[in-house]
Order: sequence, then C-alpha cells, then structure tokens
Amino acid sequence: MSGIAWPEILQATWQTLYMVGVSTFLAVVLGLPMGVFLVLFSTRTLIPTRWAYQALAVVVNIVRSVPFIILLIAIIPLTEWIVGTSIGVNAAIVPLTVGAAPFYARVAETALREVDSGVIEAAQAMGASVWQIVFRVLLPEARPGLIAGITITAVTLVSYSAMSGVIGGGGLGDLAVRYGYERFETGVMLVTTAILVVIVQFMQMLGDRLVRHYARRA
Repeated sequence: MSGIAWPEILQATWQTLYMVGVSTFLAVVLGLPMGVFLVLFSTRTLIPTRWAYQALAVVVNIVRSVPFIILLIAIIPLTEWIVGTSIGVNAAIVPLTVGAAPFYARVAETALREVDSGVIEAAQAMGASVWQIVFRVLLPEARPGLIAGITITAVTLVSYSAMSGVIGGGGLGDLAVRYGYERFETGVMLVTTAILVVIVQFMQMLGDRLVRHYARRA
C-alpha cells in the first residue's frame, strides 16, 4: 500500500457511507409510496385500478431489470442535469437512488401484503378511509418488514456504490479501481474489501436489532 495513505482510505470510507446513507433515504422516500400504490391499486377493497397497477408495475420492473453498471451509464444525461456533473460522490447518488427505489418498492409491497386482511376489514367496518387505513393500519403493522427492507436496500447499495467507482463515483469502489485494479496494489483491494464487509455487517446487525424491537412491540 505504498501509493496510498490512510487518510485517503478514511475519506473514501466516509464518501461511501455518505452515498449509501443519502441514496437509501431517497430510495425509501420514493420507493415506499410506489409500494403503497402497488398494494392499493391491486386490492379489491381499497383502490382497485388494474390499469394503474399494471402501468406502475411495468415501470418498476423495467428499472429493476437493468443491470446497475448499465444504468450508471444510461442515465448520465439525467445525472448531469440534476447535479451538473456525471462524476463524483453527488453524481453517484442519482443512479444509486434510481436503481434502489424500484427495488425497495417491491420489498415494501411484499411487506404490506403480509398485513392480516382481517385487520384491514375491521378498520373499514369502523368507517376508516383509505388513507387512514394506510397510515394507521398498513404502515404500522408492516413496520418490521419495512425496516428489514430498508436494511436489504442499504446493503445492496453498498455493492452498488462500489460499482459506481468504475465511472469515478468516488468512495471505496473508486479507490479500489484506481489503486487496486489500475496500479495492481493488492493491499488496497484487500483493505477496501474488508471495510465494505464491516460496513455491511454493521448495517445488517443494526437492521436485525430494529426488526426484533418492533416485532416485539407489534
């Protein structure tokens, strides 16, 4: 590791955490409403709208089916329009969010579908509106599954953020490409890999603990 200093590794680690944190937040903000509408549009007793469900499902499936490395390149014009550049940490957040939001939408849809239909029917019998059911029944009841989905999404984004290094996205992936691949410094590859493993393990442990906490309260 003669060509790199530890401060640069620490900076790259912070960049990775920043990219993953912001893109996870944005993916949940965008993906959760999509997941809710997927459930509402496909449920006979809520907002049954078959064409709307199919249209939204097609959009979600198309974005999910595109390999992330291709998505990185395909939406460069969108990235440049939003942040003014296609390289760097902030630029990487755009494709990370675009790639993760549909993923989380499907995870959220699955968690919401697992809510007992009897609870929903009881709320309807009491005169609750659709949005009251969403905010007072569906989301609270599905909270452990939604948190588990956030954990899965964050872990997935760690690997996505590493891939963004191929186009100069910054973070540990960029460091691994510049030093480990282009300069054949195996030590850098090993260190960046070890840090990524630690990050993933910490995220998974934190997510599992939150899921257990809210599952006990349910």
